[in-house]
Amino acid sequence: MDHLKYPIGTFIAPESINEAQRNTWIADIAALPQLLRDAVAGLTDNQLDTPYRDGGWTLRQVVHHVADSHINAYTRYKLAATEDNPAIRPYMEERWAELPEAKHEAVEISLALLDALHYRWTLHLKNMSEADFNRTFFHPESKITYRLDINLGLYSWHGRHHLAHITTTKERFGW
Repeated sequence: MDHLKYPIGTFIAPESINEAQRNTWIADIAALPQLLRDAVAGLTDNQLDTPYRDGGWTLRQVVHHVADSHINAYTRYKLAATEDNPAIRPYMEERWAELPEAKHEAVEISLALLDALHYRWTLHLKNMSEADFNRTFFHPESKITYRLDINLGLYSWHGRHHLAHITTTKERFGW
C-alpha cells in the first residue's frame, strides 16, 4: 500500500542545495500544470471519481488539492519574501478535500487556476536571489522553521507525488 500512497517515495531534503538543484525544482513547478492537464485529459467523471488507493482521495480531489496546496505555498513564499520569518497559517487539507467543489466540480477549474498560479510563482522564483532562498517561515503546527530553498524542493516533490497518483492509477486500471 505504501507504493500507492507514495509512488515516488517521500521527500528527503538534501543536505546542501545549489543553484542547479533550485533550477531543476523551479522547472518542475513551471511544468506541473501542463503535466496534470495531460494526465487527466480524456478521463471520464467516473474515472476522475476513482480513488488512487483504498481510503485515498479521488483523482478529482487530488487535482483540486494540488491547487489548494500550491495557493498556500505561493502565499507562504510571498510572506517570507516580505516579512522576517513569518508564522504561516496552516490549513486542514483533509477537510478542504471534502468540500463540495473539491469532490464534485470539474478539474478544469483547478487546472486553470494552476496555470496562472504557477506562472506567477515561477516568475517569483526565477527572480529570487541566493539570500532570498535562505529566507524562512515558521510553521506553528510542526514548530519547524522552513527555508524557502528546502520548501521549493518539497513543492517540486509534492507536484510530482500527486501527478504520480494520477498516472499510476491510470496505469493500474489500463486507462
